[in-house]
Amino acid sequence: MPLTMATPGEVNLIKKVGGKAETRLFLENLGFIPGGQVSVITRIGGNVIVEIKGARVAVNRDMAAKIMV
Repeated sequence: MPLTMATPGEVNLIKKVGGKAETRLFLENLGFIPGGQVSVITRIGGNVIVEIKGARVAVNRDMAAKIMV
């Protein structure tokens, strides 16, 4: 399922990061790599605030839809 549908507070395992090569590279630089753990903190207007590798990151709805957990 895409990250946009993940339950807040639940730890999820990243299975795949989709999109164009530049989008995947951008997300990988933020820490969104297959096998990594991500937790949704909250959703605001479709955008998602997540915790990954001990840091909080805001991701817009389009990018969060490309992250499969």
